[in-house]
Amino acid sequence: MATKLPESPKSTAAPHIAILGGGITGLTAAYRLTKLLPNAVVQLFEASKRLGGVLFTDRQADMLVERGADSFQRKLPWAFQLCKELGLEHEIVPTCEENRRALVVRNGKLYPVPEGFVVIRPNLLGPVLRSPLLSLPAKIRLLFERWIPKAKGLDATDYDESVASFATRRLGREAFEQLVQPLLAGIYTADPEKLSLAATMPNILKEEWQYGSLRKAFLAAKQSSNPTEASASGARYANFVSLKGGLQRLIDVLAEQLPQENIHLHSPMTLVQQTPDQKWTTQLSNGSQQGPFDGVIVALPAPCAAKVVADVDTQLSELLQSIPYASSAVVCLTLKKSEISKPLEGFGIVVPTVEGSNIVAASFSSLKFPGRVPDDILLVRVFLGGALRPEMVDLTDAELQELAATELCDLIGAHGKPVLIDVVRWREKMPQYHVGHVPLVREIEKQAAQHQGLELAGNAYHGVGIPQCVRSAEDAAQRLAHYLEQ
Repeated sequence: MATKLPESPKSTAAPHIAILGGGITGLTAAYRLTKLLPNAVVQLFEASKRLGGVLFTDRQADMLVERGADSFQRKLPWAFQLCKELGLEHEIVPTCEENRRALVVRNGKLYPVPEGFVVIRPNLLGPVLRSPLLSLPAKIRLLFERWIPKAKGLDATDYDESVASFATRRLGREAFEQLVQPLLAGIYTADPEKLSLAATMPNILKEEWQYGSLRKAFLAAKQSSNPTEASASGARYANFVSLKGGLQRLIDVLAEQLPQENIHLHSPMTLVQQTPDQKWTTQLSNGSQQGPFDGVIVALPAPCAAKVVADVDTQLSELLQSIPYASSAVVCLTLKKSEISKPLEGFGIVVPTVEGSNIVAASFSSLKFPGRVPDDILLVRVFLGGALRPEMVDLTDAELQELAATELCDLIGAHGKPVLIDVVRWREKMPQYHVGHVPLVREIEKQAAQHQGLELAGNAYHGVGIPQCVRSAEDAAQRLAHYLEQ
């Protein structure tokens, strides 16, 4: 149970800091502050019974199951650098080299994402033209991408459009529906008609502005491009890594860096307030007050952050509330490989919305990372819900299992009955970067900067991945440390 801290004037050598939220962002911020301000007393408050948020590794007998995120990008350096700093470098494992691709459903059958098609960019035209995923008219339309004119208003500072608008305009409707939409759904669980291109793939807009088309941009960069990068497909799996013991290892090691008496579970925060002497207090849901603190980092989802800062700044609260969130459910299943009739030549399946399926995607976890289950077992995580099917999360465990198992078995030709390991719901955990997200975040940060000693961090602002969360936490810790050292 959290305890009230003794009052500590700002002139003392030991600043007191509160971190609200015990996910990867909050833990990283707390850890970094202990390095930047070694004499600081950092208290971390987490509403649930465990640390880590959507990083949650579960061990069941001889199986390692990720209930949430299962990997992070090495190309974005911040999470990888943090692992190195924590002594976890030798525990980092890459994805298996074989079958680094996704499979896409078309008319109930599985086909690999064409080589060189990366999320929204058809780097290699040959494999796309040979793929059965697109009709002949769609392939012809795709060939015309290099001659499609640039968007009007592209020179504007805050130009933005939805991913659906951009992909349809440049690649054609069928290429968007059959390739871009399902690949993005596996990353953002978003409605592509609302998803901001400027917030999620600003480099794509830059390329259109500079070169006029994606094809011309690719050809211009071809000489300096890594051939492996050019021929990658889907989500560029070669860039993704995990830890031998699962991503929970990162959470556990971060927590070990903090005094255990300063970590408070079952401590949901409802309010942050500023005192007349420019300090901060926080209030738990049971009404008890914590503090005073010299600084506070709010590392909560935007809707929760909006509630806790409402007493400090109503405008900031309203801005935070305008960031919507999506929910999803994950059904973890196992099958005997001997009971699967179709070849599994990929790391998972993405399902276009036009297929009318109940599932968004399925990840073959045991094919993606080695040694997580016995060799004769396939571990699959099936994803349901998201922005386009929010009602799915409210189904019962039995209903979710039945939908996941039935559709998965049909797709991979499994005649055995999958064994349920787990059903987990992640309610309002994925921020939705709608068109206009970039200027919205700029306004949030401008408003928050008016309150010295109060910082915001998390996946609601500059990226939903683990590396971006780590960077957000590091930046917030740096800003707060700089303020406290003045």
